[in-house]
Amino acid sequence: MFQSYALYPHMSIRDNLAFGLKLRHIPNAQIEARVKEAAAILDLTRYLDRKPRELSGGQRQRVALGRAIVREPAVFLMDEPLSNLDAKLRVETRANILRLHQRLNTTFVYVTHDQIEAMTMGTRIAVMNEGRLQQVGTPQELYDRPINRFVAGFIGSPSMNFATVEVSSADGAVALQGSNITVPVPPQFKESLGESGRQLIVGFRPEHLVLGPVTGATATVNAKAEVVEYLGNEELIHASGAGRDIVALVDSSYRVRPGDMLELRISLDRIQLFDPETNFALPFGSVA
Repeated sequence: MFQSYALYPHMSIRDNLAFGLKLRHIPNAQIEARVKEAAAILDLTRYLDRKPRELSGGQRQRVALGRAIVREPAVFLMDEPLSNLDAKLRVETRANILRLHQRLNTTFVYVTHDQIEAMTMGTRIAVMNEGRLQQVGTPQELYDRPINRFVAGFIGSPSMNFATVEVSSADGAVALQGSNITVPVPPQFKESLGESGRQLIVGFRPEHLVLGPVTGATATVNAKAEVVEYLGNEELIHASGAGRDIVALVDSSYRVRPGDMLELRISLDRIQLFDPETNFALPFGSVA
């Protein structure tokens, strides 16, 4: 199943679904049964006698999916099948594919550049960059513990914020200091932090930044709001801080305005640390 539907425009939907089976010399009665079953699964029964040009983009994509279903494969390969659909149809078709996967209980290999599709549809995700496999894991594993900066920045929307900090030690207390950012040492990184003076990259997600009190130990980012996008129940804030642009996703009840000075907090257990030379994440240690 591909980005282009690759349907035969002169054939009916019924014939498009059946064509591959006819080439394999499947008996007509079996072809008809498979076509009817696939059409019922994909809600295409009433369109079987129509031509592809009479269907919407989402319906055509369902026909392309049905053409694969009738073959009863052991594995489905889907190469960016939703790229040609508008936003609403992408959401609807994504849900249809998920329902189909649950119903057929068959392996789906799904190729996409859209990390939201990967996160919402995948049970295991393989992230690639420039032809190299970066990390394989569940959506939760990739979100919570990315192996490097590329995976950390790719998974999540808006993408993760990054800032440069330095390991500093004063009066026996160790902290991570950067421009307008103060990070007490997260307990999970105490064993891998390194000596004073070492530079590190700290990563934190926009949705984990909070305006107002936070329970437990927190890191603090001071920033100036520059652009505020109102999203209804949330506000997407683009701010200047930590030596670079910071994006925060906060509750809209704060009514942030451009020019406001913000003190953003984040729980230490949400912090990620990366080596600036290798770009790999620092290993998690035991939290005592």
